[in-house]
Amino acid sequence: MDYTFAGLPLHVLLVHALLVLTPLVALALVLVAAWPAARRILWIPVLAAAALLLPLGLVTIEAGKWLEQRVPPAPLIQEHTAQGEDIVPWLNGIVVVAVVIAAWAVVELVMARRGAGLDAARPGRAMRLVVGVVLTLAALGVAAGTSWTIVQIGEAGSRAVWEGSFSDQPLER
Repeated sequence: MDYTFAGLPLHVLLVHALLVLTPLVALALVLVAAWPAARRILWIPVLAAAALLLPLGLVTIEAGKWLEQRVPPAPLIQEHTAQGEDIVPWLNGIVVVAVVIAAWAVVELVMARRGAGLDAARPGRAMRLVVGVVLTLAALGVAAGTSWTIVQIGEAGSRAVWEGSFSDQPLER
């Protein structure tokens, strides 16, 4: 497969999308986990974004492997490539947490629609609080792990591209 777009390596383009979207989706996941009002409205878009993030990450990795075969070998590129797949478990974690939050949102919606007359069937306040705290902690965990990992991978990629390729002083024109 040819991983280029408009004459540029696709990895270079996709990595920017992944660097922006991953922390945004992670932040949205924390928001819907911690805030029931936001969860009622945003659980579907956050679930969809999390589900799209995983294939975006996988395509970015494949495009990076394709690009690695087309540039001169260098230790910094090899380091970056070795770290690239470290994001996959975290992206899977985002999807899993998003699915659990979505399932809880559906439970809350179904119970709310059953009406006030069936209060015994609704999850109690204590249970809703405990589930909210657990979901928030899970979302914070995957958000922190994902963000840390993507920063490490991105920093290694930046070093591979830019280290030693510019002057400390302005060049004469």
